[in-house]
Order: sequence, then structure tokens, then C-alpha cells
Amino acid sequence: MDAHTIPKTNDSRVADLVQAGRLRVALFPPQYMKDPVSGELRGAGPGPAFLDIARALAARIGVEVQLIGYQTPDEVMECLNAGACDVAFMGPERAGKVGLSSPIVELDYTCLVPAGSSIRRMADVDRPGVRIAAVRNHLSTLALSRILKHAELVTAETPDATFALLRSGNFDAMVQVRPALLDYSTKLTGSRVLEDRYGVNLAAIVVATGQAGRLAYINEFVEEAKASGLVQRAIERAGLRGVQVAPLASPTTKK
Repeated sequence: MDAHTIPKTNDSRVADLVQAGRLRVALFPPQYMKDPVSGELRGAGPGPAFLDIARALAARIGVEVQLIGYQTPDEVMECLNAGACDVAFMGPERAGKVGLSSPIVELDYTCLVPAGSSIRRMADVDRPGVRIAAVRNHLSTLALSRILKHAELVTAETPDATFALLRSGNFDAMVQVRPALLDYSTKLTGSRVLEDRYGVNLAAIVVATGQAGRLAYINEFVEEAKASGLVQRAIERAGLRGVQVAPLASPTTKK
């Protein structure tokens, strides 16, 4: 089915998207990677599941998906609020800076450790002398910084730069969401992703602030997608571990 034959919604809350004929989806690492030859953006980490969900949203509206890659969450928030993109996937700590839907998936926060590491669980991480590599301002980093008492947390700007710190041999662990760490573990022989977690990211679909109508439309989609099994199927197709469907929102009490 080409763009001219996609059934379009007549819902006024997303009329601007229908008129544009596209849903611009902003991604940031580790949600995507760029093909070094073609330059095409592809889902990575939790990204493949997010892209399946975004395509289902676009199909519901009756438009095509356009992917836009950024390097940091802050750049994505700027993109949304400047009107240069339409939706993204982020956690609740961004509330007030963007408009968030109800949570759609839960992603574990955990650690990747190199070969031969004595670290077996999260309780082993917070010890004097342990150096942890993390992404600056990422939600996984903020969550860990609130509970660390003894280990040293060192940040880099992007997940790839953070992984480079771990590969240097001067760090004991890297923190991120589990799907991303499982991807990175394939690039470091003998490395392990811990089984337990120190927190969870309740990822939501986000829009620019002040877009109450669009957000209400997306919230309806999110709850339908969770209830119908669409989100669970997206997780399974992507082969993600440490990712679960977020609970359904409590019904609003009607007066």
C-alpha cells in the first residue's frame, strides 16, 4: 500500500499530521544506529520495538513514518519543542519539558562488566575503587547517581563513547538499559550483562509541550496497543530481554 492509499483518520487532534502526510519520529542512541554505507537509520537496543510501535501509530493516523536521528535526549527535546519532529520515546523524568503519554514499556537498568570481572550482581558494584562508565544526563545515569555511595561514576556524551571507556580497560562496569547492553556485550569478548537491575525506565511516547489534543490521541493509541498485544508482539519481534509491557492505565473516574 503506497502513501496515496493509506486510509487517513479524520480526527481533528492529529489533522496537522494528516496534512503533512508523515509522522517524524526522533531517535537518540542507543535507540538507533546509522548504516555506514547507506546512511539509513535502523533500530538498535530497544529501538526496533519503538519503531514497530511508531509505525502502528502512523498507520492509525494514515501517514508514513520518517526517522530522524539525534545524538542526545536534550537534542530530541529541542527538536520536539521547535516543531522539527513530532514524537519520540522517553522516560518520565522529562515531564514538564515535553508532553508524555502513559508508559508504554518498562526497560531494566543494569550493568555490563568485562571478562573476568568479580562483579556478579548490583550489590557488588557500589564499592570503593569501582569505576562505572555512564552516559551523561541519561535516565539510567540519574537513577544510579541517586543510590551510589562508594563507586565512582564517570560520564561520556553518548553510549558509544561510554562503551569506549569500558573497552579501555580502565573501568569496571557500564550502565544503560538492558537491551542496549546486550548489544554492546557482543562487541566485547567475555563480557556479561548482570541478571538483576537497579531501576526501570518507564518509556512513553512524547510530544512537544502544549499539544494536549495530540497527546490525548496518542494516549488512546498507547492503551489500545498495550491491551491488544501490539506492544508485546513488538517486544518479541525485536527479541528484547529486560523489556516488559507497562501496566494499563487506571480507568479515569467519570463524574
